[in-house]
Amino acid sequence: MHGSSMNPTEMPLQTPLHAVHQQLGARLVDFAGWSMPIQYTSIMSEHRATRQHVGLFDVSHMGRLRIQGRDAAAWLDAVLTRRVDNLPPGRIRYSLVTQDDGGILDDVLVYRMPEPHDGYLLVVNASNRQAILSWLQQHRPPGSDAQCQDTTCQTGMIAVQGPAALELVPQILGYDPSPLRYYTHALIDWRSAEVLVSRTGYTGEYGVELIVPADLATELWGLLSSTPVAGGLASPVGLGARDTLRLEGAMPLYGHELGTWCDPWEAGLAFAVDLGARRFPGSDLLRTRQENPPARQRIGLKLAGRRAARQHCPILAAGKSIGEVTSGTFSPTLEEPIAMGYVPPEWTIAGTELEVDVRGSVVPAQVVPLPFYRREK
Repeated sequence: MHGSSMNPTEMPLQTPLHAVHQQLGARLVDFAGWSMPIQYTSIMSEHRATRQHVGLFDVSHMGRLRIQGRDAAAWLDAVLTRRVDNLPPGRIRYSLVTQDDGGILDDVLVYRMPEPHDGYLLVVNASNRQAILSWLQQHRPPGSDAQCQDTTCQTGMIAVQGPAALELVPQILGYDPSPLRYYTHALIDWRSAEVLVSRTGYTGEYGVELIVPADLATELWGLLSSTPVAGGLASPVGLGARDTLRLEGAMPLYGHELGTWCDPWEAGLAFAVDLGARRFPGSDLLRTRQENPPARQRIGLKLAGRRAARQHCPILAAGKSIGEVTSGTFSPTLEEPIAMGYVPPEWTIAGTELEVDVRGSVVPAQVVPLPFYRREK
């Protein structure tokens, strides 16, 4: 989900909701090759609306790849860090795609499609869609009958997040998603079309993601945004608040906490690697890495004062640089600056006092447990 290089003459792609964002007066920017809303009103108000009520996010820029055929599971098993052959229909699994040296090419969600479909849906970061498509083709087992179809531009994807999200969705879809467990999904019929309802979330709040045919996305957004719930209307939320929300929830972002420069152990994502007797790109190297403590680890920091650290700000111990910030913001919920970054293991214990060089000013900081924010159960 980080920016990608484009040919300057290329126009950014537009999601099915592009005209809606323009009508709402959103500030649109080129993000990972897509024209996307950064904010509609203010990042602070959109963030708080999601934490306190309900926010609507256009996440149609995320790549959606359908892998089908008898050998679909074997193909994905040859590429992903986690098994998918034992994934029951309706379940979703978080996984990584690693290159031959164990570096992370992307973090992805794998959906095992229920009947009447066969196969899988892979949701990948917008900036990595083409790279993952070509990586899949490079690692397609010889003689495989499986096929990969990029359905990104044929569908829209809307995330509905916040404490009132599960009250709003049934009013529009006539389907109550609240019995769905975290990391599961269902297919429902709406407007004589198929809608995929999933529960993964990227904000730390309750909510759902809705994948719909592109020609229904505007109608669905309109109904979600105009139907009162819990005493008010849902707020449209741009990528700015999506970033502050996911940072409070300590969710890693590709291009910030994740990249080809780090491995799953350093990133704190060991749970997303099934080694066993499996073979996938980088699996042999990751086996040796598993035996040795990582050279650096991802940590959370709270900073003194009100100035937010940004990506690449040096993290200091006794005046010496020991690492750098990967993401930082002023947390609207906690009302203090927070950051994530990488440092050697000896500096990762909660309570450790460090400093961050914020644009030339040395600011005291303390290592804190992740996530920074947890919703009340």
